[in-house]
Amino acid sequence: MDNLTHSMLGAVLGQTGLKLKSGFGMAALIIGANLPDIDATCTFLGTESLALRRGITHGPIALVVLPLLLTTLLFWFDRWQERRGTRPVDRLPVHFVSLYTLAFIGTLSHPALDWLNSYGIRLLEPFSQRWYYGDALFIIDLIMWTILIGGYVWSRRAEKREHPVWQERGRKVLMIATGYIVLNIGISALAERMALGRVSREVGQVPSLIVANPIPLIFWQREMLWRSWDGRYGQYKFDIFELVGLVPRAHIAGTSYTGMEDPRVAEIVSRSAQAQYFLFWSRMPLVRFKPDGTLVLTDQRFDNPLARGNFTVVVPPRKPE
Repeated sequence: MDNLTHSMLGAVLGQTGLKLKSGFGMAALIIGANLPDIDATCTFLGTESLALRRGITHGPIALVVLPLLLTTLLFWFDRWQERRGTRPVDRLPVHFVSLYTLAFIGTLSHPALDWLNSYGIRLLEPFSQRWYYGDALFIIDLIMWTILIGGYVWSRRAEKREHPVWQERGRKVLMIATGYIVLNIGISALAERMALGRVSREVGQVPSLIVANPIPLIFWQREMLWRSWDGRYGQYKFDIFELVGLVPRAHIAGTSYTGMEDPRVAEIVSRSAQAQYFLFWSRMPLVRFKPDGTLVLTDQRFDNPLARGNFTVVVPPRKPE
């Protein structure tokens, strides 16, 4: 998910009362909620970053070490200010264990949110390079923004008035956000289950992979992406309201072949590190050849004009010797 969502979830966690457990409690929750994204520094590497991001900094070792480093830094800063006589008098006492617990909770919330979209996350790196996908929320979800930002302001207003209801409001906002997430997980699960039978009937083959791709803002719909064992792929749009007859059921779009079965692909990929990085990350790769033999790799999840440029690898043909 985007860093605003991560930050606001950390802030809402603090508004449940957790920030009172230790000085720097809110800072530990918010910074911890963003810590795994230190791997964003590798984005300048281009396509290689697809294979590097959401890996080791989102795995179990990092989830223990990163909050420890954050806690140590905050604890040292508090003692440093105390020695200089600049420590704010209204700051709560800083308890190392409590502060680490808050930093750990904040850091743990990061992969929990990242798992929810279809981009992918390697939750067990470095022990396993397997990608995991929740297929429930779009990477930037404006409804989650509304819930978390609006809920945080709602809680803070009560806190500024010194009204004891502010913690209860924080917990209610967290419950609403959780309910929204669970709802979307359920919609995706239902859409994928129904797609299994529908694609089997209309295409004539049990699909090898089905992805319920979230759509921005329209959380009750999914872009259903499927693949068959013989290399075909297709898509159609699922709408939860079609179950009660409020909208017509969409037709499955005409099927095409992914191109991965083309014997030229393996040879071209073997001499292109960028293509190898891309395929390591890609969940639903598509292959296209230009007339001059140039290989174009995309991913079915992001095969649209807005996203294609960031998720495309072009490998020119081998130059004649």
